[in-house]
Amino acid sequence: MPDHPHSFAGCSRIAALVRAILITVLALCASISVAASASAHGFTSVVFADITSAGSGTARVELQLEYDLLVVSAADAENDDALFREGTAAFEDEDAAAQSAALEAHADTVLHYVADRFTVSADGTACTPARAGEITMTVQEGVPYAVFVLHEQCPPTSDGHVVTSTLFADEEGYVTGTKTLVTYALDLQSGSAALEAAHPSFSTQQSVLERFWEFFTLGAEHLLTGIDHILFLLALIAGSRRLREIVLAATAFTLAHSVTFILAATGLVSAPAAIVEPVIALSIAIVAAWYLWRIWRRGAAATELDTRTGTLGLDRAGWLRLGVVFLFGLVHGLGFASALGIDEPWSWTLLWSLLVFNLGIEAVQIGIILLVFPVLALLRHRAPRAELWVTGLLALGVTAVGLFWFVQRVLSL
Repeated sequence: MPDHPHSFAGCSRIAALVRAILITVLALCASISVAASASAHGFTSVVFADITSAGSGTARVELQLEYDLLVVSAADAENDDALFREGTAAFEDEDAAAQSAALEAHADTVLHYVADRFTVSADGTACTPARAGEITMTVQEGVPYAVFVLHEQCPPTSDGHVVTSTLFADEEGYVTGTKTLVTYALDLQSGSAALEAAHPSFSTQQSVLERFWEFFTLGAEHLLTGIDHILFLLALIAGSRRLREIVLAATAFTLAHSVTFILAATGLVSAPAAIVEPVIALSIAIVAAWYLWRIWRRGAAATELDTRTGTLGLDRAGWLRLGVVFLFGLVHGLGFASALGIDEPWSWTLLWSLLVFNLGIEAVQIGIILLVFPVLALLRHRAPRAELWVTGLLALGVTAVGLFWFVQRVLSL
């Protein structure tokens, strides 16, 4: 399509906008090292807590904590060098029995560390914790977790219980963020909550709206801090020439990852992170490279859709792209589920909160589309060649990042 008669004049008027977009592309590429660090083991952590009534004013708390973080944090906080040596050796040997034995041998150290940072209180009075049973081991997303049970003896209460978690705090220096995901059936109430440094406590009497907001913001934060999912979305936007295309692509992606997200939550589908994470990285590269291929195959004509469109305004290539996006969306759904450690069968207690978590993801996704796509549409109208350069550079940068991550994640298997 020939340039608009005033396209070159338009370029000068939107030069600042183009520069801003190019700076964004460079920033995304520069974030490779940051994102690579963020994906490293131990950079962030998730704690799982299940709290139920055990009768006679006793609350049963089952905790699952990342094993190596528990070892180094408890050993450092309690000055227990022996725990560090024995626990680290068991971790390096990947010996679950030795890991459990190391924690059992230093159970007082571990209990003291955990009891100071995970508390249950009633009417402003702290419950008294006592360990119940042996410490065992499990695995969450390929990472060893320690499992142990506490019985919290609480005073009588009419206002419910307050749960507070400051486990693996940022100032300890081993993580940059820890989320504690709590499911509970206590005080004739049941539900779930997400605790973090900014909001470390919740009450079993909290409202439905408060629970909704916690998981909605958790989902929004997950997408905003998940550079891989943002890059996938940017690749979809860059390769979409009309609003209809991005709406259909985003809808296909949303439906797909919602399906696997729910199936994972109910234990019907699971896949190891060692497979999911490389495929997510590869999906980013493929979707971005698809647009580069269109540019190479059609040249400047790639800025326009084929006129031979069928159902929903898509040609054969458009439908093929939609199918690919749907398939990759299924994999991304497993990635979203792994962010909450969803790999236990029939997690119905968390299901409602997971759906709200998904809504938070969608809100951010829609926000990114509303911010980026109109800018590209304006460029396409006022300066088609500039828009082609911007989207081409964006796609090239995203492809490079996706391939980098794919190789990195495969080599780390």
